[in-house]
Amino acid sequence: MIRCEIIANQSVQEEITVLLEEKVPDIQYTIVPLVTGRGKNSYKLGNSTWPETNFLLISYIDDKDLSMVKAVVSAVKQKFTGEGIELFCVKSLT
Repeated sequence: MIRCEIIANQSVQEEITVLLEEKVPDIQYTIVPLVTGRGKNSYKLGNSTWPETNFLLISYIDDKDLSMVKAVVSAVKQKFTGEGIELFCVKSLT
């Protein structure tokens, strides 16, 4: 079991979730719809100075699905090169 976290600009949330559900049909996830902070290249604070915001998707997946989740995130990153899209994965201890 692997915990995956996807942090990305809200503008690509639908693209990511639709592709994940298509490519990993039994995926279950939780979305935190409004995430603010500082990434590699910019701030996303949802205020007048830094108006953009991110979302966070958390999913626990089977090891066999990891390559497909990576492929989905990679495809969205290639399509939306100007948006911050990151995938973080860690092995679950349970």
